[in-house]
Amino acid sequence: MSNLPPDSTPAPPMAASPLTRAVLELDEYAAGLGWDQPARLFALVDTARLRADEPQLAAQLGLEADGPAGSLTPIEQDELPAGAALDEFLATIAWPDTVAGCALVVERLMLPATSETSVPEGLDERQLASWVAKQPGRQEVRMTVAVLRDGARESALRLREKDSPTEVLTGADLVPGLAEALAATFED
Repeated sequence: MSNLPPDSTPAPPMAASPLTRAVLELDEYAAGLGWDQPARLFALVDTARLRADEPQLAAQLGLEADGPAGSLTPIEQDELPAGAALDEFLATIAWPDTVAGCALVVERLMLPATSETSVPEGLDERQLASWVAKQPGRQEVRMTVAVLRDGARESALRLREKDSPTEVLTGADLVPGLAEALAATFED
């Protein structure tokens, strides 16, 4: 028997790694904004370093002095340019040394693996998006992907039809192409 009030849901289990906690925090943030949102880019900074280097900012963000060791604080960046291809935009980014990692939250339509063989060739990005939108079995998904300078990766996937914190999938290799693109932003 649960001690929770009837209208509350249990909190998800505490994630083991700081990167997983940051990804789940960003997924929760994006969920609070609702669906049909633009892509959002975040710098991930070491929370202890942020408190030491920028105490006023840390205070504004409500960062506790006794937070978990190694924790990461996501800091949302300026809005991504409208109409820019995501891969081209990411190729223009270079992070300062104070940034430990980065994360991206983006919504996409996905097809089941069985549909891969039926994708017409020669479509540009807009034509492909239109074709995918008309396919049965498509799923709207929100992807939160994060990487650290040291190569660590984590992702969270949330399907629109299963929009619940208990239905979020996590794993390091769920969106490998996007993780590679984010990791490239740290290359010299």
